Amino acid sequence: MPQVVGVQFQPVTKIYYFDPGDYTDLLPGEWVIVDTARGREMVQVVHPAKEVDPEELGGELKPVLRRATLRDHEQRAYWSSLEDKAMQVVKRKAVEHGLKMKVVRCRYAFNGRRLVVEYTAEKRVDFRALVKDLAQHFATRIEMRQIGVRDQAKLVGGYGKCGRALCCASFLREFHSVSIKMAKNQNLPLNPADISGSCGRLLCSLAYENAMYAEARKHLPKLGQLVETPEGVGHVRQINILMEQVTVEFPTGSRLQWPASSLHPIGRPEERYGGYWDDPPAN
Repeated sequence: MPQVVGVQFQPVTKIYYFDPGDYTDLLPGEWVIVDTARGREMVQVVHPAKEVDPEELGGELKPVLRRATLRDHEQRAYWSSLEDKAMQVVKRKAVEHGLKMKVVRCRYAFNGRRLVVEYTAEKRVDFRALVKDLAQHFATRIEMRQIGVRDQAKLVGGYGKCGRALCCASFLREFHSVSIKMAKNQNLPLNPADISGSCGRLLCSLAYENAMYAEARKHLPKLGQLVETPEGVGHVRQINILMEQVTVEFPTGSRLQWPASSLHPIGRPEERYGGYWDDPPAN
């Protein structure tokens, strides 16, 4: 069976798989040189070599060429030390060309043969003249890469509402879809300031427990639903999902809290369709 080794191009980013070739003894943390569509790159091993089913491979894998040498590390350190200065130059020239873009990061390839400029922009940017100018200034290949605001937050870093480092910058390798429905499932306030992260988008953490909340809601009545309690009939006004407690308002205006298991929907059989409040499937 073929073997693959998982590597990352930058810390806490997507894991890519390569053919280890003769380097099946690679360990996490080691640095290797790999062949990519954009040329050779110096990457860090995340997952050691493992066998996989040939059907899992989407196509032919690029190879691991060799372990990184001391000279490779020295080259990488040298070019990395020039990235801040390069960023200042790119920012200045973007202003000179009148481009409405925000330069987030400049990153050299480990051997200095390519400078990647990552930027954000609200609209499409015609940077052809800028690239020509930068290529003459730096005497290397220039690659412009537009990123989103979530990617920007990942690169810049910072702290979230919880007081801890941003999830995207500390452990979240890939962004997942997050929707306002997830906030509703968890009974969170729909105030954008409360459910948005530093990037201005919905909090990534909304997705962490959404499946559990969605499952728990199946065992609970809905807001406004008419239910029968040990004290009479009333409408559901509040739901505590984690505690499985329901606050019911009676015609007198009084409110009492009850365990969801002690309530029954009006106009339905005593049993709650296998413990679920949703309507049973049609025959």
